[in-house]
Amino acid sequence: MGYDVHRLVKGRDLWLGGIKVEHTLGLDGHSDADVLIHAICDALLGAANMRDIGYHFPDNSDKYLNIDSKILLRNTIELIATKGYQVSNIDATICAERPKLKPFIPQMQECLANVMNLEVEDVSIKATTTEKLGFTGREEGISAYAVVLIQKP
Repeated sequence: MGYDVHRLVKGRDLWLGGIKVEHTLGLDGHSDADVLIHAICDALLGAANMRDIGYHFPDNSDKYLNIDSKILLRNTIELIATKGYQVSNIDATICAERPKLKPFIPQMQECLANVMNLEVEDVSIKATTTEKLGFTGREEGISAYAVVLIQKP
């Protein structure tokens, strides 16, 4: 299981699930701040008992400054493969008031499936709001949760 959150700010692009989503605000972070990919990476690393995303890709390293999170996901897939694991499927949820994400979900699924060498049907992505409650409801940030199934073939 993985979780990530980033603050929404002006002057940044909004990257979710490996795609650029048009919005007036973007997510603040050391990398491109793709909360969905970061939650998936954490879930994969945790399932393989390999610590977390910050351990492998520290946010104080210039190597990862403004990096495309799809690269981090590819590297994570390679890391879990060193222990003999492969991804079976992903179930993820993005929590955001705006923008409405339903139209973007198929493109996110396709992008992530390509990065992880999975079938699109093995990548479930859902979007929800928090009914205007909390930091997400106040549109201060976006969070994401991911659950993964990995296996040794």
